[in-house]
Amino acid sequence: MSVTGLPLTPVYEAGIASGVLRRLPMFSRVVPDGVAWDEGVRPDGVTHQGADVILWATGFRAALDHLGPLGLRGPGGGIVMDGPTVVADPRVQLVGYGPSASTIGANRAGREAVRAVLRVLEGAAPRDGAVPHDRARPVVPGRA
Repeated sequence: MSVTGLPLTPVYEAGIASGVLRRLPMFSRVVPDGVAWDEGVRPDGVTHQGADVILWATGFRAALDHLGPLGLRGPGGGIVMDGPTVVADPRVQLVGYGPSASTIGANRAGREAVRAVLRVLEGAAPRDGAVPHDRARPVVPGRA
């Protein structure tokens, strides 16, 4: 909280006290079924955390190099998006990236990302009106 300047409310304090909110060191790499840390990075000795979805909040600066191993970029270097969903891997949601790179756009995209994540976790079909992959818009960092 000290980094963001957000107040430490009783709700956050309860989350910290219960262990729900824990600060972890940055993972070393993204792996097909989650994230991994190098030996000795985490004080608890854990080296792998399974994840169905990774929500990466970069702010207004697209910092996506760590996602390189996932092969999300197309031949021109852009990432094809359908709303906040990365077409190459629907488990990846980029909220506040490309078309949603504004406070209002990120709020809307955040809601859509939650819905998309729930669909992925439930194994449901894509949402009605989803942009077909061949018509989805590629986003190139630096060009919204």
